[in-house]
Amino acid sequence: MSKFKSLVDSSVKQAEAEVSKYWNEVNILEKTLEKGKNDPSFVFYEGPPTANGNPGIHHVIARTLKDSVCRYKTMNGYQVKRKAGWDTHGLPVEIQVEKELGLSDKQQIEAYGIDKFNEKCRDSVFSFEKQWREMTERMAYEIDLDNPYITLDNNYIESVWWILDKFNKEGYIYEGHKILPYCPRCGTGLASHEVAQGYKEVKNNTVIAKFKRVDADEYFLAWTTTPWTLPSNVALTVGPEVDYVKVKQNDEVYYVAKALANKVLGEDYEVLAEMKGKDLEHVEYEQLMPFVTTEEKAFFVTCGDYVTTEDGTGIVHTAPAFGEDDYNLGRKYNLPVLQPVDESGKFTATPWEGKFVMEEGVDVEIIKWLAHENKLFSKEKVAHNYPHCWRCQTPLVYYAKPSWYIEMTRLKDQLIANNNTVEWYPNFVGEGRFGNWLENLNDWAISRSRYWGTPLNIWKCECGHKQSVGSRAELAEKAIEDVNPETVELHRPYVD
Repeated sequence: MSKFKSLVDSSVKQAEAEVSKYWNEVNILEKTLEKGKNDPSFVFYEGPPTANGNPGIHHVIARTLKDSVCRYKTMNGYQVKRKAGWDTHGLPVEIQVEKELGLSDKQQIEAYGIDKFNEKCRDSVFSFEKQWREMTERMAYEIDLDNPYITLDNNYIESVWWILDKFNKEGYIYEGHKILPYCPRCGTGLASHEVAQGYKEVKNNTVIAKFKRVDADEYFLAWTTTPWTLPSNVALTVGPEVDYVKVKQNDEVYYVAKALANKVLGEDYEVLAEMKGKDLEHVEYEQLMPFVTTEEKAFFVTCGDYVTTEDGTGIVHTAPAFGEDDYNLGRKYNLPVLQPVDESGKFTATPWEGKFVMEEGVDVEIIKWLAHENKLFSKEKVAHNYPHCWRCQTPLVYYAKPSWYIEMTRLKDQLIANNNTVEWYPNFVGEGRFGNWLENLNDWAISRSRYWGTPLNIWKCECGHKQSVGSRAELAEKAIEDVNPETVELHRPYVD
């Protein structure tokens, strides 16, 4: 049986090789382009794969779908130009080179030298090109592999610069913060699909902290599952239409959501008053942990529609440096972003300076500090799933990283209107999945704090003036030193 299978396999491979040879000899792609030179044009640029890793079956599936559209358009009388591409930038390339060099974090990369590191990245990106070409030919995928666009090439980078420069000059680009699930070891944010790969069950201490009103001996009770974010607190958030109670228990007065009062306090308390959340808006309280000072208006009650009474106290501790809802609310109320945590995930200006925020025992030290200052109402250890980096298993930190944005929300209505003109098959994809995504559109964070990628073409002066550059020629014209636009290296550190 095994001998028969071997003969069959050999026969199949031989037949496949003969078919591939035939398609290469007839060069059908070139013939369709020549035949259709007077036909209307349909241009296809492939979303580029990364050539520093082996192709997989999912690439075959995706390329089959792409190829079917291009063949269909060809048979409908179009000249279909099909250009392959290579994605030669980004973290996957950097991670591979880090492993080869035995580096483990951004500090070691910088000590090694950004110039030498990026040169290693450049050398590594086409290590699997032969396998990709072989796969492409074996599946008869008609695409121009001999003249691809390559993301590390200056021509490609310049095309991206032109687009970004146009966005910037029309006022769509701004500098802000992006709340990212961030790996402090790798020194980069993770996409949602990467976060989903690394959940582990952990046990953490949760606390209900006491925030004292400025004008009275009364306390707002706020619950958090991340005590390490408390030094960054700048507001408390309530649901505007949620019912709250002011109660007295053991000679102290607390504020808590009415629906959660028994769960938080038990049944032994006296209700002094009831109010809606919106009635508490702008009430000021004392800073919980006065380690980071700010001249901006902070430490008052805000209103947010995302507040629920499903758990906690119905009053949400708000730290724009460590949560997307918090950050968005902070923009609404012009709240400061207090960030006493560095990019390695370690505390700076606190009694726990130098310690990783999720290091075992740090939460206990924070709880002890709260108890000593009479700012702890209760604590409880809970088990829950928490995301870890799928590459290095480090617990992730939701972290406010400085980022440059394209203000896509300004284009939202236009995008939705355009989508409504598209004839989708099946129609529920356009109305549901894609339509829902557009309805919930956020501004697009386009920058990353890494090394091997398309450099952002915005230069910022110490005085605050910002200047975007749209081409190599413009860069040569504006640069202080001599720059040859034909030979300039547009990657870091040279472009800096």
